Amino acid sequence: MKKGIHPENYRPVVFKDMSNEDIFITRSTMPAKETIVIDGVEYPLIKVEISSTSHPFFTGKAKLVDTAGRVDKFMSRYGNRKK
Repeated sequence: MKKGIHPENYRPVVFKDMSNEDIFITRSTMPAKETIVIDGVEYPLIKVEISSTSHPFFTGKAKLVDTAGRVDKFMSRYGNRKK
């Protein structure tokens, strides 16, 4: 690999899926404001809304993850069209 082209702050971080509370440790350069302790080691924590453990494509299940109430708003506007 070429020297001097890779970021210096490449470190282990924890990604936490907020929809199912699943966590995984990987390496990243993303900045984090929070930390978490796992097995006595403190890692930067990055919270994500959806990951491969909760996404319908990877799980094979149709799971609705709606944090802003967009589906409810749509159903209140357009859901009663068939009546």
